[in-house]
Amino acid sequence: MKKSVTCEDEYEARKLASLIYIKDNNETFITGILEIIENEIVVSLKDKSAHSILFRDKTEAESFADFIQSVIEKTSGLVDTKVTKNIVEITKE
Repeated sequence: MKKSVTCEDEYEARKLASLIYIKDNNETFITGILEIIENEIVVSLKDKSAHSILFRDKTEAESFADFIQSVIEKTSGLVDTKVTKNIVEITKE
């Protein structure tokens, strides 16, 4: 299943892609969503740190949260991410 989400800018898109999936190890770093505040999502990572990601709007933030939930719960896994400007295309199994 593929999903495209639009971030606030290219920096945020690249940050999101690097936080959610590392291709070399097939790892997902996000372990949870701590909070959604308007167009911002605060996520927790495996190393216990927290990071925020800014999306274009609240709808994009909520859409990403819904899509990534199965990955956080380990019922799905990510297989690829692709960044084009401020859009991140995420593929999960």
